[in-house]
Amino acid sequence: MDITTTQKFIERGSHRGKGLAVFTSGGDSQGMNAAVRSVVRMGIYLGCKVYFIREGYQGMVDGGDNIEEANWSSVSSIIHKGGTIIGSARCMDFMKREGRLKAASNWLLEEWSSLLDELLENNRITKDQREKYKHLHIAGMVGSIDNDFCGTDMTIGTDSALHRSLKLLMLL
Repeated sequence: MDITTTQKFIERGSHRGKGLAVFTSGGDSQGMNAAVRSVVRMGIYLGCKVYFIREGYQGMVDGGDNIEEANWSSVSSIIHKGGTIIGSARCMDFMKREGRLKAASNWLLEEWSSLLDELLENNRITKDQREKYKHLHIAGMVGSIDNDFCGTDMTIGTDSALHRSLKLLMLL
C-alpha cells in the first residue's frame, strides 16, 4: 500500500512585501511577550515588514512614535519578562467613532499609505501593487487574567492566573 503524505507549511519569504502590525490590548498578563515574540518572528520569517503599535489602542489613536518597525532583536530575551514590552493601555477615545477615525488616520493614512506612495514614486512598486497592498492587517492580542473577552476560548494570561490561584488554594 503506497501512502503519499502531503506536508503543508508556509515557505520562508512567501509573504514578502506585506505588512503586519501587532499590538496588545487589555491588562498585562503572563505570556504576552511570548505571543508578541512569536508573531514578530513568524512575520519576519514570512518576509513581512512587522510593526509594533505601542500602548495598545491608545498608541493607535496617538500615532507618532507609538508606531515603529520591529525586527528580530526587538523581541530577543523577552519571554521571561511579565506583561508586554510594547505596552498595553485602555483607551476611552477608541470607544467613540471620532477616536477610531483618529486612529485610522494615524496608522493607515499617515504611515502605511505614505509608505506605499513613496514606493510608487520611486518606481519600486507598480500601480497594481499599490492597489493590491492597500490594506494592512493588524493582529491584536488579548491579555486578560479574567478570560472575559467575547469570541475567545481563552485569553493570554488566563491559564497562568488559574494555576497560580489553584496553588494558593492548595496551600490553605
